[in-house]
Amino acid sequence: MKWKRSERLVDMTHHLLEHPHKLIPLTYFADLYDSAKSSISEDLGIIKETFEEKGIGLLATVPGAAGGVKYIPKLQEPEIRNIMQELINELSHSDRLLPGGYLYMTDVLGNPDMMNRIGKVFATAFAHQKIDVIMTVATKGIPIAHAIARHLNVPVVIVRRDSKVTEGSTVSINYVSGSSRRIQTMVLSKRSMKSGQRVLITDDFMKVGGTMNGMKNLLEEFECTLAGVAVLVEAEHKDEQLVEKYLSLVKLREVSEKERKIELQEGNYFSNGGF
Repeated sequence: MKWKRSERLVDMTHHLLEHPHKLIPLTYFADLYDSAKSSISEDLGIIKETFEEKGIGLLATVPGAAGGVKYIPKLQEPEIRNIMQELINELSHSDRLLPGGYLYMTDVLGNPDMMNRIGKVFATAFAHQKIDVIMTVATKGIPIAHAIARHLNVPVVIVRRDSKVTEGSTVSINYVSGSSRRIQTMVLSKRSMKSGQRVLITDDFMKVGGTMNGMKNLLEEFECTLAGVAVLVEAEHKDEQLVEKYLSLVKLREVSEKERKIELQEGNYFSNGGF
């Protein structure tokens, strides 16, 4: 079957979008469409120009016999700021205020369109770093972890509060919860990660950073390296942060349970090198 150029362009675009950060040899497309490499290169040039013009991402070309083409999801700054502002507007409603200064975010975390865009925002920040695994703690961080993993094309590992028989052999640590100062436990299957992997940790909400710090300590047990920390919402806190370097999209500056008041602003995404 001989493919028309329009058909090739649609199918190639779909394939690239479905396989982010994967190096695809030009011979793969040439064989698939029964076309010359020169024609495939011209098609990829059109896709590359469109991706960059529309802010979809980058199309990186790797030369040489072992080379090929790789789609790198990336958003432009105006789009990232729009997403951050949309989050602020959505989370500013007073009926989201929960006891203890927390925010109700379950509906946001369950919104597939919003999660997809949030995942791409964080994937943009780590697009040119080597990330092997996304780590989060059950349960609220799971949608964010999978959203980021989708755009970086890496697996997710989930830290739990207690051991499950389905996890097999596990590694557990005790850590101090940043806000309550209570001793808590984290558990992760021994099969989850391999020594030497670079891990991005993420969660939906961070006060002092006790949970994040616990996950950092857990990485040491696996002899893995911390590649970065991504937080959806950080809370301004009078106590010292246990995590120094991290990226956040929204900052909870002030809450008043009595007045039912929530004050939010942009997180540190841009000031901490996210873009």
